[in-house]
Parts: sequence; structure tokens; C-alpha cells
Amino acid sequence: MAESKRDYYEVLGVSKTASDDELKKAYRKLAKKYHPDANPDNKAEAEKKFKELNEAYEVLSDSQKRKMYDQFGHSGPNGYSSDFSGFSGFDGFSGFSGFNGAGGFDVDLGDIFSSFFGGSSRSSSRRNGPQRGNDVRVQVDISFKEAAFGVRKQVKIQRKEQCTTCNGSGAMPGTSPETCKACNGSGRITTVRNTILGAMQSTRPCDNCAGSGKVISNPCVDCKGTGFVRKTRTVTFNIPAGIDNGMVIPIKGEGEPGLRGGPAGDLYIQVSVAQDPVFSRKGDHLYENVHISFSKATLGGVVQVPTLEGFEEYNIPAGTQSGTIFTLRNKGIKNVNGKGVGNLNFTAVVDIPKKLTNEQRELIERLAQISGEPVNTGKKKGFFEF
Repeated sequence: MAESKRDYYEVLGVSKTASDDELKKAYRKLAKKYHPDANPDNKAEAEKKFKELNEAYEVLSDSQKRKMYDQFGHSGPNGYSSDFSGFSGFDGFSGFSGFNGAGGFDVDLGDIFSSFFGGSSRSSSRRNGPQRGNDVRVQVDISFKEAAFGVRKQVKIQRKEQCTTCNGSGAMPGTSPETCKACNGSGRITTVRNTILGAMQSTRPCDNCAGSGKVISNPCVDCKGTGFVRKTRTVTFNIPAGIDNGMVIPIKGEGEPGLRGGPAGDLYIQVSVAQDPVFSRKGDHLYENVHISFSKATLGGVVQVPTLEGFEEYNIPAGTQSGTIFTLRNKGIKNVNGKGVGNLNFTAVVDIPKKLTNEQRELIERLAQISGEPVNTGKKKGFFEF
């Protein structure tokens, strides 16, 4: 049966609410105590405790790993081991290489001691490997109806592209990049320091080649040795019907090229939709105001309702009040994901005439009299009239 692991907080001798500074202080104290070089008479036990100590600090000093450990313990989610190597986003303890058998101790300082001794992270050790290109982001403006029905558009983007003069090598035609002599092409410089914990080995990017492992003696005159030049490129793309303001269209592989065989980045196009003088939009539904006359609101009748496809007749009932909302189903915006069509909702706005002819006034006064309402004739009463 495998030996069960001790609680990481117990290993470091801190509480579960310990701050980052408390963790670091506890780790430094115990690392000095249990370093094998400080325990020549009991190296085997010291090695065991020192490894356990490093493993505990590796997890608890990382906020994400610590959160996972606090939630799942050593077993990890779904039974993963406590190094979290099976959980997406965590690299485990691959930087811990153990003892070299020669009285020294090999540790990747980028993983464990970088905060103490200035070592670099593991990502810098892969700096001379393939890298994905940068993404490019642009905005395109379209009209309200283009958003409703979809449209094919073009956009001009500025991006880096491989230099055709040197085919991306960065060196003048007829020459080639040379292996960096300072780092022998590794892109890293390894140094050994004598510390209170013993001899510590650390790595950093090579200053001579900026971590690339290559040196260009005769740089290309067009790209200045970078291997890339900035160019303007026109990209044609389709905007789907129903797209809304602020939505983003991704186009894979249309970003900047990758480095050393890495994949290209992506192009992200953010859509800005102009406002419409007639319609407003909420999701897939449209809203508008439709003005109707006083007589039509009173008697009812057919009105012409603007839609995206043109005018459509709608029979409003007699006695329609201003502010009444009517709905034309499936006359709104097509869902961008193909899930149906929204509705068109229009609000009746009853227009009250401000100026009346004599005939119109007489008719309305007659209506008021029939309804038993007092009639304002517009004439001022005399001093003795009541």
C-alpha cells in the first residue's frame, strides 16, 4: 500500500489561512533546516523531507493550485493525483528533479526559487521553441438592416507577415543565422550560486541572442533581422443575419504568423451596428411607434405598419388608446444562431389635431354634447355671465 501523504499545511507548519508571506517565511526556514547539505549524517531522511517540503510549497504558493488542493485535497478532482498534473492548466512538479547523487541537489529555480533568487520560469526555457502568432482585433461598422439581413464585407488590417526577401530567416539572402556561441544555441544561460541552501543552479534567457539561440551577423535590409514586415491586408468575410451590436466574428488563422513553425493567430472582428431612425432592437425583437389619427383610433381601421421588408397592413380595433402595443409575429430579427425569428412590436401613438376647421369643431362639439360633456366654445364669458 502506498504511503499516504501528509497535509501540505502540516508539512509547512502553517494554518490553512496563512498568507503568501507566511508561507514563504515558513518554507525558507524549513528548506534551510532540511537541505541535504545541512544534514550530512542523515541525508536519506533529509532528502525525503526536503522533497515533501518543496512539493507542499509548490502547490500552496500557487493560488489556483492552492484553491484546488483546499477543495479536493491530495486526490484532486475526479481522482487526479495531488500534483494536479492531470488537471487542465497545471503543470505539476516536473521542475523537481531530485538529487543528483553527487552531494548536490538539482532544482529548477524558475519553478521553486524564482521569487527568492531571481530565476526564470519554465516558459522562458521554451522561448526558442514554436510560438503561436498574435491575434489581430479590428472593428467594422454596418447599418441596422445589414445586421438584420447579413452582408458580405471587407476589412483592411495591419499585421506582420513573413519577409519575402529573406523568407523569414532575418538574414540577408545568401547568409544564414548562426548558432549563438554564448549559449550554444540553447537560448539559455545556466549559472550556479552558492546560497544558504547550498549550490543552486538557475537559468535565464541568453542576452546575446535574446533567448532565440541564433545570432544574425548580416540582418536583412527589409525586415531588419526580424524575419517579418508589417503589411496591409484586405480580408473578405460574411456577417451573418441577426448579428447584434458588439458581437465578435472570429476568423481562424488570419492573425499574425507564428514563430519558428508555430500556428498563426486569429482575427477577431467586432461589429458596430448603427442605430435605425424607425426601429429599436432588444434581442431578436423589434420595437417602433406608429402614429394613427384620432378618428381611426376612435373608429378603428387599417394602418400601414413599417417592417424590415416594407409596409404591412394591420387592422386596429375601435377605441384604441395611445400607448397600446400590438405585435406582428415573426417580423423581427432572424436569430443569429438560426433559432427562429423575433417579433415586431409597435406602439400606437394617437395624434390629437392641434388646429380644427369650423366643421371639425362643430362635429366634435356635437359629439361632446351627445356624450353629456361640457363644451368649451372658446368664447370668453361676460362679467355677468355664469
